[in-house]
Amino acid sequence: MIIDSGSCTNVASVTLVRKLGLNTINHGRPYQLQWLNECGVVRVNRQVMISFSVGKYKDEVLCNVVPMHATHLLLGRHWQFDRKVKHDGFKNMYSLEKDGRIYTLAPLSPKRVYEDEIQLKKGYEEEQHVSAKMEKQAEQLGEDVRKREKKVIHELKTKRNKVSALRTLGEGHDQEQKK
Repeated sequence: MIIDSGSCTNVASVTLVRKLGLNTINHGRPYQLQWLNECGVVRVNRQVMISFSVGKYKDEVLCNVVPMHATHLLLGRHWQFDRKVKHDGFKNMYSLEKDGRIYTLAPLSPKRVYEDEIQLKKGYEEEQHVSAKMEKQAEQLGEDVRKREKKVIHELKTKRNKVSALRTLGEGHDQEQKK
């Protein structure tokens, strides 16, 4: 999770939504987003309600769904404004009050950030591997179907030739009997 006052929106990754099997809704006002990864411009047309917790703090936030690799959940200015979050830039801590209780959210240690980045990268690479494997299986199935179609067509032609030959023989037999 990243809290980013530079982001104009709350964002959930496509990977998070897919892996958790979350139901999405149509975005009321779809738009294009210039994203800072390989995707370039992304069409934002889906939203999802995300429930999350950090320590004892629990919350739920409506997020736009986009492909991203930096994190699974990005809380932007909307979340910060709605929750009246205060940011201590020196300590890099966020404080907010919810249900009469004050919560302070602190960043992860650099070691933990690195470990999380490694996990995210592994997950992304596994997802790419599985996707490539599924595409290969689909191609193989398509090839198998094409082979079966050719075989069936060949068998139909063979049967049609046999039927035609039998008809010719039958017509010849009928003509002999008429004589």
